[in-house]
Amino acid sequence: MSENQTKAPKRSRTVARVAAVQALFQCEQAGENAETVINQFTRHRLDPSGTASFDEGQVPDADLRLFSEIVRGVTLAQDDIDTAVVEALPPSWPLTRLDPVLRALLRAGAYEIGQDVPVRVVINEYLDVAHGFFSGDESRMVNGLLDTLGRKHEAGKNFSSTAI
Repeated sequence: MSENQTKAPKRSRTVARVAAVQALFQCEQAGENAETVINQFTRHRLDPSGTASFDEGQVPDADLRLFSEIVRGVTLAQDDIDTAVVEALPPSWPLTRLDPVLRALLRAGAYEIGQDVPVRVVINEYLDVAHGFFSGDESRMVNGLLDTLGRKHEAGKNFSSTAI
C-alpha cells in the first residue's frame, strides 16, 4: 500500500469530524434536527471527490458515514453527553458559558469516546479539529476535558451508549 493510500482514510475521517462539528453547531444555532442538517451538508457542502476546498465553503474528501454517525449519535445521546461534559467542567464553567463551536466539538469528541474508537485517537483528532477553529487556550481545554471523559469511560462509566 502506498503512503498516499494509508494517509487518505485518516484525512477523510478528520475532515468528517470537522464537518460534524460544523453540523452540530448548525443544529444548535438554527434549531434544526440532525437529519435536516445531514441532508443539507450532504447535498451542498460535502464533496467526497476532494476537489472542493474549505475556502469555498465546501468540505472536501469527508468520510460521509462517519460524519453522519457522529451527528446522529451526538443528537441521540446529547443529554447524557452534556451531563458528562458538565461533570468534567469546573463548577464555575457551566456548559452555556462555552463557545458554541467548542460545545459542539466537545460533544462530538465525547460521543466518539463512547464508541469503539481508542481514547487517544479521539483526543488527538479533536485536538487537530480544535486547532483549526481556535488559536487560544481552547485546545488545552479540549485536551483536558476529553482526557477526563476518556478516563471515566475506561473506568466503565459510559455516557454515550446510544447505538446508531
